[in-house]
Amino acid sequence: MGMPRRLSARGTVRGAAGLAPSRGARLPAGVWLLGFVSLLMDVSSEMVHSLLPLFLVGTLGASMVAVGLIEGLAEATALIVKVFSGVLSDRLGHRKGLALLGYGIGALSKPAFALATGVGVVTAARFVDRVGKGIRGAPRDALLADLAPRGLRGAAFGLRQALDTAGALVGPAVAAALMWALHDDLRAVFWWALLPGLLAVALLQFGVREPAPEAAADGSATPRVNPLAGTWRGQLGAAYWWVVAVGAALTLARFSEAFLVLRAQGVGMALAVVPLVMVAMNSSYALSAYPFGRLGDRVDRRALLAAGLALLVLADLVLAVARTPAAVIVGVLLWGLHLGLTQGLLSAMVADAAPAALRGSAFGVFNLVSGLAMLVASVLAGLLWQQFGAAATFAAGGIFAALAFAGVLWRGPARAAGD
Repeated sequence: MGMPRRLSARGTVRGAAGLAPSRGARLPAGVWLLGFVSLLMDVSSEMVHSLLPLFLVGTLGASMVAVGLIEGLAEATALIVKVFSGVLSDRLGHRKGLALLGYGIGALSKPAFALATGVGVVTAARFVDRVGKGIRGAPRDALLADLAPRGLRGAAFGLRQALDTAGALVGPAVAAALMWALHDDLRAVFWWALLPGLLAVALLQFGVREPAPEAAADGSATPRVNPLAGTWRGQLGAAYWWVVAVGAALTLARFSEAFLVLRAQGVGMALAVVPLVMVAMNSSYALSAYPFGRLGDRVDRRALLAAGLALLVLADLVLAVARTPAAVIVGVLLWGLHLGLTQGLLSAMVADAAPAALRGSAFGVFNLVSGLAMLVASVLAGLLWQQFGAAATFAAGGIFAALAFAGVLWRGPARAAGD
């Protein structure tokens, strides 16, 4: 069941199961390749996503509530589907095939945005795109945990988040360049988004090899668990469910990033450079994710979570009172730094807290709960924006983040399950 974890005096898990990475230890090639797969797909997705709110409101005449509902449903769909794909990957004992299917669906959904003539088509396209994300998400994360050495999981998930976010940085930058070159032709940019998606599928297919199932401590093969039997839930201990609760609170405090784009437009930023808001956020995210992931292998992770939530409170306050594009950029940079502190860290904590044979299910349930929180948060954000303005939306986010911050400080996990 793995080596025992070192606990701090207050009972919280320190680092990655208390196992400090050995000096000179390196991440396997498969971890890097999965990161570049994520990078390419995020370039594809963000070329669409960075422009989609403007397309919905400006071209198709959608309301702010409709934007919030579409974004909330889309992201919630992705996170909810992860439950089923994660469970299925545990049942099959294989991860890569489901990940390939999900990446393929995501890539092939892009032309639908270019062809859309109404809000209904965009909604359907976002739904299909996020179904693909949901199918690939939990199996990919479980595959990454299978590939990464135990003492380097924080670094592995931090690296994947950094490369994934680098793609989310490059995507809006490419979108902005294409908008300039194509004279603000949104539909043409959506067509170009197909190319990096297809490259991601090819890299996963031909570059990543799935490892054999992990061995138990006595050298025997890890027994396969049937997640559909229902008994697996008892094998996920209190530390895992604490991570689930923290992840849900964090998601409730952080609604769809579409509202960052609209905030920038609302303070007078030029249409052609609005996608650069996402470039700023993702620069902050990408540059911080890997260093904080490595730090999470060495220190008390609860302290890092608390710091990330404090940054989110500050970001919301700045965005609530912003009156200029420069102020919005400051808030967006803080938002990205918060993501770098928390997202890879939570994934590593899920991987450490779940048995190897149930990692897919564990990631799936974690994302199901977060998906429901995302739906509530995005719809509420749209309603607050429409009724009371942008300041109310970001003020509410800051309040939720402050409550989550208090919860993290109040109680951390007393123990975590071994592999």
